[in-house]
This record gives sequence, C-alpha cells and structure tokens, in this order.
Amino acid sequence: MDKKLITATMLSLALLAACSSNNNNGKNVAENPAVYKKSGNTVNKYERVDMNNKGLEKTSADKQNEFGYVRHVKSPVPGQNIKYQDIYTINREKVADTISKIAVTNPKVHDAATLVTDEEVLISYRTDAKSKEDRNNVADQVKKTAFSVVPRWYHVYVTDNPTLKQYVENISYMKSSDANKERVIRQTIKMMLDSSPQGHKMSTGENENGETKDINNGNMENKDDLHEQHDNGNL
Repeated sequence: MDKKLITATMLSLALLAACSSNNNNGKNVAENPAVYKKSGNTVNKYERVDMNNKGLEKTSADKQNEFGYVRHVKSPVPGQNIKYQDIYTINREKVADTISKIAVTNPKVHDAATLVTDEEVLISYRTDAKSKEDRNNVADQVKKTAFSVVPRWYHVYVTDNPTLKQYVENISYMKSSDANKERVIRQTIKMMLDSSPQGHKMSTGENENGETKDINNGNMENKDDLHEQHDNGNL
C-alpha cells in the first residue's frame, strides 16, 4: 500500500514539473523580442492592420513622418498577378478637397473651389490682390498648390474672376461620360484664360498651365494644350 502511494505521489510531482516547465518556456518565447512583441502580437515587418493588431493603427501624424515603400513580385503562376481592377485610382473629390484646403491657407486667398477631371484641374478663388503683379503671384501660388497634389500629366487652370465660379461648379454636376463635357470644359477654360492671370511658366519646357512643348518645333505637343490654342485664337 505504501509503495502504491509513493508511486502515485512521484507521478503527480513529475506531471506538475512538466506543466511548470512548459509554462516557463511559453513565457520565455513570448518575451523573446526576436520572435514576439511583449504584447503577444507576432512581429510583422509590414505592420499590416489585422485581427492581431487591433488598436495599434497608426495616426495621420505617424504616417506623415514615414516613407512609403511597397514591392510587388510577379507571380510565376499564370493568373495570379495583380488585376487591373485591384489597382488604386485617384479619388478626384478628395484631391479637390485637398487642393482647396491648402489654397485657402494662402493669406491672399479667401475662398477656393476646385474641380478635378481626368486630366485638368480648374480652380476658382477669391483674392484681395489688386495689382497685375500681385494677381499673377497669387495665381502662381494657387496653381502650384494643385500641381503639388495631382499627377504630373495634369494641366491646371485658375481664375480669380468671381463670375466664373458658377461655371466651374456647373461642370462638377457632369460625368466624364457625358458627350458634351469636353466642349463645356474647353469653353470654361477659355474664359479663365481670357480674364485671369495664370502665374509664371512652370519650366523652360512647360507653359503656365503645365502644357509641354515639342522640343523639335517649339509648339505645344497635342490637342489638349489649351493655353497655346487660346493664344493662337483656336480655342
């Protein structure tokens, strides 16, 4: 009887020791910074937000201090590569909102309305600048605000003529698929160029609105270069 009791006691002690050892090992692994974070979340180099990282999303201030870097590797398996519908596109309304918000931080600009199409930005703003030079400088600043936000193929047109604000707004109710949208946009741009300064040339190869020149003949390179057409009386 005593032998059975002693044997049972020894087995119990062995089991307890094994459990204790497993618990300690788990604690050591959980606290190993090379494998796990102390919070219990696995180390994720890309810091993607998933079920294991709830509550750890970065703030806008955090993101502004970081660089953006993404690498994609083509899959060797047919049909496994990125599909066109999975590629992000420009949210034009958010871009317009960003441009207008930045524009009104200019001490000389008191109101700014921005329209973003598939290739143009039209900005109508109110300013207290009176002289020709001051108006042109404000136009240059507003225009460059837009260029700092949109892709470089865009052309930017600005106006400080208050009567044209409604024209810019009217275009916003149209769709890119509307048959007459190009005609309406061109007419509005013509009025903007007629009545308002466009700032300084963007570079030696670009005019005030970011339209580029053909290096060989000095002419604007395509039919969408509306400033050149305007100057030639063809707009």
